[in-house]
Amino acid sequence: MERLEAKRVNGHTYYYYSHWARVDNRCRRVWQKYLGKLEDIVAAVQGTGPAPTCAEVFQWGLSQALWQEATRAGLIGHIDRHCPKRRQGLTTGQYLTIAAINRAISPRSKRSMWGWFSQTALRRRLPSASSAALSSQRFWDHMDAVEPDTATAIWKDLVKDVVDRERIDLSSICYDGTNFYTFLDTFNTRCGLAARGKNKQGRDDLRQVSYALFCAADGQLPLFYDVYEGNRNDSRQFALVLDRFHQFFRELAGGAAGVPETTLIFDKGNNSAENFSLLDSLKLKFVGSVKLKEHPGWAEVPHTDPRFVVCASPGLKGTKAFRVTETVAGSERILVVTYNPKLAKAQWMTLQKDLAKASERLSELQGRLAGRAAGLIKGGKRPTPASVGQKCRSILRRQHLKGIIRVTIEDDPDGHPRLTYDLDTDALNRVAETHLGKTLLISNRAEWSDERIIEAYRSQYLIEAVFKEMKDRTTGSWWPLNHWTDSKVHVHGLYCGMAQLLRSVMWRRVRRAGLEIALRRLLSELDGIREVINLYPKKRKSEQEPRQTVLTRMSPRQKRLVEILGLEREKHHELG
Repeated sequence: MERLEAKRVNGHTYYYYSHWARVDNRCRRVWQKYLGKLEDIVAAVQGTGPAPTCAEVFQWGLSQALWQEATRAGLIGHIDRHCPKRRQGLTTGQYLTIAAINRAISPRSKRSMWGWFSQTALRRRLPSASSAALSSQRFWDHMDAVEPDTATAIWKDLVKDVVDRERIDLSSICYDGTNFYTFLDTFNTRCGLAARGKNKQGRDDLRQVSYALFCAADGQLPLFYDVYEGNRNDSRQFALVLDRFHQFFRELAGGAAGVPETTLIFDKGNNSAENFSLLDSLKLKFVGSVKLKEHPGWAEVPHTDPRFVVCASPGLKGTKAFRVTETVAGSERILVVTYNPKLAKAQWMTLQKDLAKASERLSELQGRLAGRAAGLIKGGKRPTPASVGQKCRSILRRQHLKGIIRVTIEDDPDGHPRLTYDLDTDALNRVAETHLGKTLLISNRAEWSDERIIEAYRSQYLIEAVFKEMKDRTTGSWWPLNHWTDSKVHVHGLYCGMAQLLRSVMWRRVRRAGLEIALRRLLSELDGIREVINLYPKKRKSEQEPRQTVLTRMSPRQKRLVEILGLEREKHHELG
């Protein structure tokens, strides 16, 4: 039996909704719910209840989606299997999973990890996490438990599980290397990985860490990575990492029979006779490119030559190509000579910019030499034809400039060097007709058409996009690198790789569902879905504030993403 009861307390009437039942042959109240005063009931019916005192907002969409991907991949289990510990606090797998998800969302230092974590829905997933548990020292302690060999084993198990479960296509794999500058002290001897070298962001003044990556064309999925010394040459590293990847890929593909069915794609920076010989010995199919100056005969063929055939593929609009056979590194290889008008236009604009800048600098040098000869400039070291020639070579160091701008250096009767220069228009036109827009591709896929080889090589942009994402200062996963020992840098590489893996799998899942969206936009849309907890004034004799949890209003695209990824709100809300 249910009743509406009124109780008089201190001159005020309060209403309760109660349920009565017979217990031990007596009618007793089983439970009751406080409804408030009469005006409270009226306000509740009219929807004008008490206003919330405050609201707390938590990151929900993106953290929820990445946690779900981490759960599917068994991330915590893979790590804990290799790094077991006592049942005390968070496990090593939980620490590294938190770090990986943070890198995929909003990279923070370990010192500020709790500040980020406490504002996400991950608190519900890991209720034992606390400010003390997520201190920087606790992270470092657990990172010390992961040796470089252990990190490699964890990564192999993780990738194999993802490839098998998601049925990743391994027929095309891209390889490339990059580097990340650091702010490690020059005299820090505990980090041999960080060394000075040619930095791709132009920070040659800083120590850098190099990073090699094999990436599946299907979904830009990272398959195998290596963190190595920042001063090691790319072609030298390629030989070292290729053999390790080959062994890993054999395990991944289920035996040696699967290895020849893939095609490795790499750029000309990894070329060497030893590397081509290694590819032959491993029986790997590949598509790469070679420098034009290494095959001047084909570099000089004008793009109007009748041997060029226009490609019919829609993705190769305007591209022309023909193939030849050349001996490279002791074996006959297929060379595909290609001409891309879009590339030619971009290179022509770059060449014009270089010519203008070089002409301006030569004019300034010419004026200074004339001023010295006239006695207007007297200070400094007296120039000589040799020093002027060295200066001119520096000005004309950009590609093609030395053959297009003709420079003459002569002494005047008083022994002062004079500079004259002019533009060789015939040489400029010759470069435009032959070299610009041209690429020489090399492959041992003789059975493939020229178009297929070209399309395979152009898929190299996929791994370049991965590096661009990793280095992005807004959504990138690598920076900040706040570690100064080799062991921790290796672990840093591990959870940054895991972050990229989780992103890639999630992005691939969305695109396979028919929603074409850029990765940056995907992250932004999911990040915009927040969980809001409204806190109301405490009621009489209540220890906690009443709470109401809602999600922010979602756009049609956000609703579609929630549907595709299967994101669901939990029934029990423990945040706030």
